[in-house]
Amino acid sequence: MPGNSSRQGAVRKTGKGIGAKGRTVGSGGRVRRGLEGKGPTPKAEDRPYHKAYRSKELAERSTQKRGGSGGPRTGKPGAGAEWVVGRNPVLEALQAGLPVKTAYVAEGAERDDRLREILTYTATNAMPMLQVTRNEMDRLTAGAVHQGVALQLPSYEYAHPDDVLADALDAETGLLVALDQITDPRNLGAVIRSAAAFGAQGVIIPERRSAQMTAAAWKTSAGAAARIPVAKATNLNRVLTQAADMGFTVVGLAGEGEVEVSELTFDGPVLLVVGSEGDGLSRLVRQNCTYLARIPIESSVESLNAGVAAGIALYEIARNR
Repeated sequence: MPGNSSRQGAVRKTGKGIGAKGRTVGSGGRVRRGLEGKGPTPKAEDRPYHKAYRSKELAERSTQKRGGSGGPRTGKPGAGAEWVVGRNPVLEALQAGLPVKTAYVAEGAERDDRLREILTYTATNAMPMLQVTRNEMDRLTAGAVHQGVALQLPSYEYAHPDDVLADALDAETGLLVALDQITDPRNLGAVIRSAAAFGAQGVIIPERRSAQMTAAAWKTSAGAAARIPVAKATNLNRVLTQAADMGFTVVGLAGEGEVEVSELTFDGPVLLVVGSEGDGLSRLVRQNCTYLARIPIESSVESLNAGVAAGIALYEIARNR
């Protein structure tokens, strides 16, 4: 019986069609060799012809224009805390006496009055000025709008709280200022300026949830940050307790304070504590103050700016002495 079928008349055919059992022409290994080394299929975002690839490119470009991932980048190239970019900000920073580690100017930057003034200032004051390519300037400033000029500031060297406490004890009229929950660097700069104006020996800030010594703080201090130390405390409440044990009168500014700051008299060193404009002093800080003092203001005004409040209180303390 021909074939394997029991159907009468079935015949095995030797065709080349699908399912044919007979001899077929092989590829000679071309197909196998063509598949060798291909590896796994790339992800969609890694294939240039795929829309996911284009979406990824657009997202990366957008991140570069914003100057990075959006998180804090202190101490690295392009970090906002240690760089001043743009012609007006750079000129104002130089005129305000900010410390400068290195100044940068991009090759081919268009000369205008501001850039000429910047170049003249750096040359007159023997400041290092490096000329770099525009691509290098973009890299240093993390894609910020630098207008062809930038300043790199040195990292600020914070004092230790024990040192400023000791300095205040040794002074004829010891005076320190501590800040609680002040997050605006301009307020920090304003407090530093007022503290220097009224003879304080230092300013103490918490390590966390506090403004740091950025370019904005330097600028607002109008150069006072170079004359008065700023100490960073790991635990502000511990410093307040230590100060009280050392003989400091710890005065916290609070709108509901039991006494006006102008009515206080002091025999020894004073530590003034200033809270944020919105939240004021935290609960534990209040508990660690010798007095809670208020500044009388009109009832229509809820509170004073932290920098302004510190200036008024420091004036009253100095006057009462």
